Amino acid sequence: MPHAQEYSRRGRLRAVNQSRTVIIKVGSAVLSDAQGLNTEVMSDLARQIALVRNGRGDAPQRRVVLVSSGAVAAGRAVLAASGQRPDIADLAARQAAAAVGQGQLMRAWDTAFAAHGVNTAQILLTRDDLRSRERFLNIRNTVAALLHWNALPIVNENDTVSVSELKFGDNDCLASLLVNLTGADLFVNLTSAPGVRTADPRLEPDAPVMECVEDVGSLDLKRLCGSKTEAGSGGMYSKLLAARRAAQIGVPTLILPGRSPHVLTLAFGLHCEPDLYLKEDSDGPERRPPGTWVQPLAHAISRRKFWLAYQSEPAGAIVVDAGAAEALLRRGSSLLPGGVRAVEGSFQKGALVRLSHEGQSLGVGLSNYNAAELKKIMGRKRHEVAAILGDAHYPEVIHRDNLLLDAAV
Repeated sequence: MPHAQEYSRRGRLRAVNQSRTVIIKVGSAVLSDAQGLNTEVMSDLARQIALVRNGRGDAPQRRVVLVSSGAVAAGRAVLAASGQRPDIADLAARQAAAAVGQGQLMRAWDTAFAAHGVNTAQILLTRDDLRSRERFLNIRNTVAALLHWNALPIVNENDTVSVSELKFGDNDCLASLLVNLTGADLFVNLTSAPGVRTADPRLEPDAPVMECVEDVGSLDLKRLCGSKTEAGSGGMYSKLLAARRAAQIGVPTLILPGRSPHVLTLAFGLHCEPDLYLKEDSDGPERRPPGTWVQPLAHAISRRKFWLAYQSEPAGAIVVDAGAAEALLRRGSSLLPGGVRAVEGSFQKGALVRLSHEGQSLGVGLSNYNAAELKKIMGRKRHEVAAILGDAHYPEVIHRDNLLLDAAV
């Protein structure tokens, strides 16, 4: 994996200042408490986001897309107030709670942003909306029009209609995919944690926060990350996975404590003189920039490869032998039938599948064969494939142009 550029606080602030399109994701644990949505927190975030959009002094204006969780938490609080206490572990109950809460969530955001003269627009998505290239482009054009009108798109997963195969899993995943869709150059993830710690906070509560993650792909996420938050569906694991996706297309991520005072205006150098945290020879808490900066890869993958790798969950898996793994990883080769050792799952031609060797995930790609055909030709040479399937076959199981190694899935 290519090494990111050397980290410095001035480099971080420079990258933030140069950003022009920003995805800001805020989680349920930041927005809600036991009583439902915390409107004071939402009002303060709206104030800060308005400042980030409008700039101040020499600071530039920015286009911002907000990805907001909180519909289920809001709906659960509304239902509890009327004597209903649904078990939201049940899918139907969770979807119903989201239906109750989504209107509450947007009403609260509308009120919060109206105080700063910001018009908002609601966008609800399922994964299928981004899997279809035509719908992907339609969404991109809609978002572009809203940003041109200086409106603030507020995006959430359409929990009410999503089924398991169409779900993003969490809004961290959705936000990382919107980084690609919008052409964003900065991803900000607001969380209930102070940043990325050096160890699992459940085991080491006092583990320090990492100021910078230079190579997010090298982190042992299972060791570092605790469980998901009670209010949300993600946790630091999903936030780092989302940051890893953004890093692959050359976009840095800021993971920030969403309820920390002035956290966004501090991070964007809008609250006070940025020199307060540019003196890198000081380790005092007042001298450190907030949260964790996740560096992008120096050599980004194409946005097309990003789209094909993350537009849906892998429908199956292909196990390859050592020779094929070496060819894929070291020589940039396509996967040929002879290198396939096992086929897992039932998938169609053109499906996204995971590649693995000896239990280790290598990446994902689009299969030229369905699972039944591939089982017939795995381990075979080209002339044997022709004898089995006839002349109308592909030389590659997965072409290298349709393959992303080290995919964050």
